[in-house]
Amino acid sequence: MPLPTGLRSSLRSLRRSLGFIALTALVGVGTFVAMDERVPATGSNLVGNARVIDGDTLAIEGKRVRLHGIDAPESDQTCLDGGRRWPCGRRSTRALRDRVAGDTVRCVGDEEDRYGRLIAVCYADGTNLNAWMVEQGWAVAYRRYSTEFVGEERKAESAGAGVWRGRFVMPWEWRRGERTGG
Repeated sequence: MPLPTGLRSSLRSLRRSLGFIALTALVGVGTFVAMDERVPATGSNLVGNARVIDGDTLAIEGKRVRLHGIDAPESDQTCLDGGRRWPCGRRSTRALRDRVAGDTVRCVGDEEDRYGRLIAVCYADGTNLNAWMVEQGWAVAYRRYSTEFVGEERKAESAGAGVWRGRFVMPWEWRRGERTGG
């Protein structure tokens, strides 16, 4: 049974309107995602209170998260400043712990490392934590996996921030047994 002409015209008009609304919604979502180009479009999205494991590892709801593209001093790592040793690994951990305290953390990533940790970019209160740790000098750009945070590292080094205030061994070299003399 054919639809009356007036009803058929109304349905066509409704379909066009719904199509426009759907297109507008998609453009809006695309614009929101494009606002921070470091957020992957796909992947796992963990949100919650974070427990800081060390300067580049968090745990959210029992899942460990390795901060993408950065490497922080190991927990027991020491650095030199004016010939004096200081616990740069513990300070790095404390800096991240203080930064996320009381904030909900959102981590976005789509890969896991060999230890089963989600490799992710994490945010607290609108701040990219990966970039923040490097810019504050509490981590370095992990060029083996990404060059995304090299600019932040250069700023920290120029400012003598965090580990850059003295001498230190890169974290990946520390894990291989190298130590700072002095």
